[in-house]
Amino acid sequence: MLIDFLFELRRHKLDVSTHEWMALMEAMALGLHESSLDGFYRLARSICVKDVTDFDAFDLAFSSYFKGIEVDALALAEELWTWLKDPKKFAGLTPEQRRALEALDLEALRELFKKRLEEQKKRHDGGNRWIGTGGRSPFGHGGFHPTGLRIGGPGGGRSAMQVAGQRRYRAYRKDMILDVRQIDVALRGLRQLGREGAEDELDLDETVDETCRNAGELELIFRPPRRNRVKLILLMDVGGSMDPHAELASRLFTAASRAGRFASFRSYYFHNCVYESVYEDAHFRRPVSVSDLLSGTDRDHKLVLVGDALMHPSELLHAGGSIYYHHQNRTPGIEWLRRIANHFRRLAWLNPEPRQYWPHTTIEIIASLIPMWPLTLDGLGEAVRYLIRGGRAPLVEPVVPIDPGY
Repeated sequence: MLIDFLFELRRHKLDVSTHEWMALMEAMALGLHESSLDGFYRLARSICVKDVTDFDAFDLAFSSYFKGIEVDALALAEELWTWLKDPKKFAGLTPEQRRALEALDLEALRELFKKRLEEQKKRHDGGNRWIGTGGRSPFGHGGFHPTGLRIGGPGGGRSAMQVAGQRRYRAYRKDMILDVRQIDVALRGLRQLGREGAEDELDLDETVDETCRNAGELELIFRPPRRNRVKLILLMDVGGSMDPHAELASRLFTAASRAGRFASFRSYYFHNCVYESVYEDAHFRRPVSVSDLLSGTDRDHKLVLVGDALMHPSELLHAGGSIYYHHQNRTPGIEWLRRIANHFRRLAWLNPEPRQYWPHTTIEIIASLIPMWPLTLDGLGEAVRYLIRGGRAPLVEPVVPIDPGY
């Protein structure tokens, strides 16, 4: 039933599984679609759409599949909207007339509205019957009916019982710049829960079972609380070309460093590329050697690097290529990045630069070593899922090899 609609949803990139489709069929069998296309629209959207950002795609698929079918008498023709653009004011009602008009309930109002839509052929202003502006008719706007169905225009009288209008969804942007709350929500997916520590949490199921075994005498059973076992290291590029992204990086740091979020959390700074050392402060006064960092962490730590990955190729590929004149790095930066990538089982690079600027730059070279996502709502979500569940990393074209002379 409606199998072509399922494929239309998938054609618009909606992730609708067979399980969800069968749930929709079961709901229809129970009559939850209210035997109307409008009811089916609401039912199908509530079951088949998992994310508010997919509302627009669902509407496009629905419109494409049911094209040419009248959704509802409340879905107004464009001509009717044109009639209502130029309201005309008329005299109000007397108290006796208002009391007489209040007898209409909502169902009667809707049925009468459907009938008027079928009968009306032209614009109408004033009067007490047709859909229009002003007057005593319960349909339109700018009128004086105390229980009217307002259609278009302002609700000046504030007495409409119900408002009819076109359903319009604007596409939600998945490449939007993140705020602290959005980052905080995304990072909640970076969890691996386990029970450890003191047994100070009541185990309700075991308490009930043990009490039953104890012939009804209460036996309290405690267990360690569930805690997030993820250990996170955050490396952040600061200064230079990262200055325009400083506020966004600060939001990410604020959300990640909140107390209790991870089993352990450490953050370090670097500029452009990681060399022999990273730093505990953004002023680069407290260095920590990368060798010590790697030896002091196990492979199951999650590593997140944040930076635009933009620099002169020599900074990345050549020994002694560091941007700092007095820093003669004997090992190229790309080799340090390779050592980091080989140490951690799961690591991700979040890049605030839009993806269209990545090709033919040092970004492309680094992304061939470390899985990279844009620092957007979608990109952060994909990176978090990769860090926890693994799976396929973003594909990157082959790039220039490192300088063999280091």
